[in-house]
Amino acid sequence: MERQLETFILHLKRKTVAGSYQVSRATAEVLRHYISKEKWQNAQGLIEQIKAVGKRLIDAQPLEFCIGNIIRRVLFIIREEYLTMMKSNTNSDSASGAKQHTLLTYEDPEDIDYSESFPRLKASIIDGINELIDELEGLHRNVAEQAIEHIHANETIMTLGCSKTVEEFLKEAGRKRKFGVICVETAPSLEGHKTALSLSKAGIDTTLITDSAVFAMMSRVNKVIIGTHAVMANGGLVAQSGTHTLAVAAKYHSVPIVVCTGLYKLCPLYAYDQDTFNSFGSPGEYLKFEEAEYLESNVHSYNPTFDYIPPELVNLFITNIGGHNPSYIYRLLQEYYDPRDIFEDEQQ
Repeated sequence: MERQLETFILHLKRKTVAGSYQVSRATAEVLRHYISKEKWQNAQGLIEQIKAVGKRLIDAQPLEFCIGNIIRRVLFIIREEYLTMMKSNTNSDSASGAKQHTLLTYEDPEDIDYSESFPRLKASIIDGINELIDELEGLHRNVAEQAIEHIHANETIMTLGCSKTVEEFLKEAGRKRKFGVICVETAPSLEGHKTALSLSKAGIDTTLITDSAVFAMMSRVNKVIIGTHAVMANGGLVAQSGTHTLAVAAKYHSVPIVVCTGLYKLCPLYAYDQDTFNSFGSPGEYLKFEEAEYLESNVHSYNPTFDYIPPELVNLFITNIGGHNPSYIYRLLQEYYDPRDIFEDEQQ
């Protein structure tokens, strides 16, 4: 098991396993295998082990927020299954005339003792993780099924980057509605070219524009539909670089911004500015080294990976369980994670 963990950590560091969906699914499968193979006596011991494994995985790729999200979700499943076993055991004891326990004792999470052992706990936890993996597998389909409710005939949609969730969403709408899509090329990665090609092959009227043309074209747009790298606790986004420019232009022209994302990207952390959760790539992607030598010494060149988009610039989230306003994100966090499972290192 240790060898498998080290191999996965190496893949994360080298980014041979990349992309939120692939990383999330791989993380869930590794944790499922760990729980089934490793020895643990009770839920308390398992929670501590998963937290230790989780810290190693998060440290391997700190800005891949979905790793921490999946770990927190698995910890939530462990706590939930344990509580279900405890209540079931209490009810059976009460029915057989044994010493009665009031369920009120278990209402406060701080009062729950996870040290009791239950024979079927491992099987229940693995079933819960299997459901999580099934949820990940079906999320693109679940999001795409809502497309007809949000995209109408003869609309013009603008999108940015290359998101499989957004792509499937637009293709599903394209099967029943006729509309146009404007794709921003997203320099220097030019991922918008892939999206434009894929949509055009699906028979959708597609126009490719440069990043500098976003503001000029926004007045013709009815709706902006984008993907995201992570949804933060306040309803803001950590998304691909260039998204903030798109969001500000949409706000100026009163164009609604719709974000298509799975709940596995829901992160209980806060980002307050462009530098809180960000990394910088090589300027060589857009500035040739031959040209750089002619620049003055006081010229600084940056290539940020992400943008932070505050919640006031977002109108709607379309998730695999339906549409939600940014102000509702805090409620989803309470339903999806346990507050005790937020890693201290991530908050710093």
